[in-house]
Amino acid sequence: MDEVERPIGFVGLGAMGEPMALNLARAGTPLIVWNRSPARTEALASAGAEIASELEQVFARATIIVLMLADEGAIDAVLDRNGPDFEARVNGRVIVHMGTTSSKYSQALDRDIRSAGGQYVEAPVSGSRKPAEAGHLVAMLAGDEAVVARIRPLLGPMCRETIICGTVPNALLMKLAVNLFLISMVTGLAEAVHFANHHRLDSSQLVAVLNAGPMASDVSRVKLSKLIDRDFALQAGITDVLKNNCLIAQAAREARVASPLLDVCHALYRETLNLGHGNADMVAVIKAIEARTESG
Repeated sequence: MDEVERPIGFVGLGAMGEPMALNLARAGTPLIVWNRSPARTEALASAGAEIASELEQVFARATIIVLMLADEGAIDAVLDRNGPDFEARVNGRVIVHMGTTSSKYSQALDRDIRSAGGQYVEAPVSGSRKPAEAGHLVAMLAGDEAVVARIRPLLGPMCRETIICGTVPNALLMKLAVNLFLISMVTGLAEAVHFANHHRLDSSQLVAVLNAGPMASDVSRVKLSKLIDRDFALQAGITDVLKNNCLIAQAAREARVASPLLDVCHALYRETLNLGHGNADMVAVIKAIEARTESG
C-alpha cells in the first residue's frame, strides 16, 4: 500500500485521546484506531475512523502511529518492547509519543526504536480535556528534525500551536516545566478561594476582580468557576496531576534542582488522593487545604 493511502494509527482513547482522535477524524484524516476498551471506539467509528479489532492491525496498516497512553507500562505493552514483536512493530514506522512519561524513559525508548529500525517523535501536549475537545492543545515536539517536520502538520486538527523543542527528551522536559507552573498556579488559586471563603468575601466580587486582573488566563477562569461552584467534575484529575507532580519531582531531584513550590503541591495532591478524591478534577485540592484548616 502506498504511504499516502495509509491511515494514521491512533492508540489510546482515554480522557484526552478520544477527543484528540475525534478531531483528526472530523478533519478528514484517515485513521485506524485501537483501544483496550472497545466501547470507547464508538464515537470514532461514527466519525469515520476505521476500528481495529486487534492491536496488530494498527501496525499492519499504518506507518505513523500516535500513542496517547496512560503510562510507561502501557506504552511498553502496546509496542511489545520487552517481547519478540517489538522490532516488527516499530521497524519502518514513526512512533509519536503524545502522553507524559519521564524524560529518561522517553530517551531510552527513542534509542530502542531507532535501534530496531524505526523513528520516534516526542509530542506531549499542554491542555486538559476541554482544550482537547476544541482542538486547542499546544504540542511540544522533539526528535530528528526531518521526522518532526513530517509529523508536525498532522497535529493541526488537535493543536492550535506546535512548538519545536529540539532533540529528545527536550519536549517532555518542557512539558514538565509547563506542568510545574500549572500545578502551582491552580493550587494557589484554590488556596485564594479558600482564604476568601473563610473571610466571608463575596465570591462574585472575587471572580470579577481575578478575571479582570493581569493574572487572568483561560485556565484560571475555568478553574475559578469550578472552585466557586464546587464543581469537581474531571478535566485534569487528581490522580493524573499527582503522577505529573511525581515526574517533575523526579526530574528535579536528578538534576539537583530546588522545587519548593512543587514539593508543597506534591503533599497537598497526595493528601487529596488519600481523602478519596482521586477521580475528581485537580481543583479538588481545595479539599486538602480545607482539611488542614479544620485540623488546626
